[in-house]
Amino acid sequence: MALLVAVAGAAGVYFLYTALVLGWEGVQVGPRTGGRRPRRRRAEQWLVQAGLDGVKPSEFLAVMGLLLVLGAGLTFVVFGALLPALAVGAFAATFPGASYRSRRRQRRRRAAEAWPRMIEEIALLTGSLGRSIPQALFEVGRGGPEEMQPAFEAASRTWLVTTDFARSVTVLKNGLADATADAACETLLVAHEVGGSDVQRRLAALVEDRVADVHGRKDAASKQAGVRFARRFVLFVPVGMALCGLTIGNARAAYASPQGQLGTVGAVAMVGACWLWSGRLLRLPEEERVFVD
Repeated sequence: MALLVAVAGAAGVYFLYTALVLGWEGVQVGPRTGGRRPRRRRAEQWLVQAGLDGVKPSEFLAVMGLLLVLGAGLTFVVFGALLPALAVGAFAATFPGASYRSRRRQRRRRAAEAWPRMIEEIALLTGSLGRSIPQALFEVGRGGPEEMQPAFEAASRTWLVTTDFARSVTVLKNGLADATADAACETLLVAHEVGGSDVQRRLAALVEDRVADVHGRKDAASKQAGVRFARRFVLFVPVGMALCGLTIGNARAAYASPQGQLGTVGAVAMVGACWLWSGRLLRLPEEERVFVD
């Protein structure tokens, strides 16, 4: 037992020293060689796609925790029951994720719709007006959608300082964090490095591919519009029924009883499960990003 305690103490000191002094992450004997953890990187990419590139994942989780406390507190005041309050608070904590998921979807949709026009303008500038591909890309980007302009400005600064188009494209892709942007940027990078007379043909093929993808997604979204509205409407029906039930007799005491608490928790759990399940069924497949650094 003494040996185990000594080994555990030595391991704890080692991990504390390597974490605080050397900046190592994880419970391992050496530094992490794969860069940031994949989950953290995916979370940061998700926030960038939602237009929250200045928000840390820890800050996002803090907002979810605050909503959990507020939702649980308000529900406890109304119903006077602990378990339903915790269930509703947990459900309320999912609202930031749902809201930013919708925001992320809208940003990606606007970017996907803008890229065909932007590529056509790039083809015009590089063909008729004799611009180079980097000049045409950054010139068109300055007139693109507002949410895309910061990424184009950062990439343009990188190009002016380094004249390294590959590095500038990497900055642009990281700033946009979008599969459509990845495909467009990589096509332009290959066309810039290879050159030749078929640049216009490659750009035309890319425009055709992007237009087909946008039209397909628009058609699918229009077919789902009614179902999405019904999904949101049905979410408020149980809430209205629960509030109406409070006005009948000694309903508050019934909610506070053990049977009432279990029934309310079960109802909240079923509503949340159906909400998440229906959202998963309605989710359109997303394109995977390519050549991500």
